[in-house]
Amino acid sequence: MARSFSEREKENIKRSLQEACKQSWTQYGYKKTSVDELCKQVGISKGAFYLFFESKEALFCEVLCSVQEQICNMASEVIEKYKDKYGVAEALKLIYREYDKNNFLYDSNSTDFIILMHKLSEEQAKKIEKSNQKSQQLFFSQPYLKFKIDADLAISIIYSLIMNIKNKDILPRNHMETFDFMVDHLIDSLYE
Repeated sequence: MARSFSEREKENIKRSLQEACKQSWTQYGYKKTSVDELCKQVGISKGAFYLFFESKEALFCEVLCSVQEQICNMASEVIEKYKDKYGVAEALKLIYREYDKNNFLYDSNSTDFIILMHKLSEEQAKKIEKSNQKSQQLFFSQPYLKFKIDADLAISIIYSLIMNIKNKDILPRNHMETFDFMVDHLIDSLYE
C-alpha cells in the first residue's frame, strides 16, 4: 500500500525534488539526471515521484520556470530600489551571476537542452516561452525607464551581454569583471 503524505510533507518533498533536479541539471545535464537518483536523494520511491510530477520533463519545466521567476523577481527588486538605469545595470549583474550558477539557463543550444525541449508537452513549452517573455519585459516595462535606442535593439544588446556567459571559459580576464565593465559602459548608451 502506498504511503500517504501530509500537505507539509508534500510541499517539502516537491521543493526537495526541485532542488535536487536543479543541482543535478547544473552538474550533469538533463539526460544524465535520473528520476531514480533524484528519488534516492529525496528519500521517496520512484512511484511516489509521480504523485508530484507527471514526468521527468514536467519537473525540469517547473525548475526552469521557477529559477527564471526567482531571478526575475530579484532583478525587479533591484530595479525598483534604484528606479533608474543604474538599477538596471545592477539587475543585469545579478542576473549574470545567477546564470553563472545555473548553466542550464544559457545552454539552450546544447544537444542535451534540445532533447529536453523536444520532449516537453505543448503546454510545458508554452509555459517556458511565457517565462522567457516575462524576463524580457523587466527591462522596458518600468515607467521611469526609457530607451535611447530602438527597444528591440536594446533588448538584443542586453540578451547578447548576458549570453556572453557562454564564452566565460575562453576569456583572458575574469568573466565577471569583463561583464561588469561592459554593463557599466553600455548602460548610458541604452537608457536615458
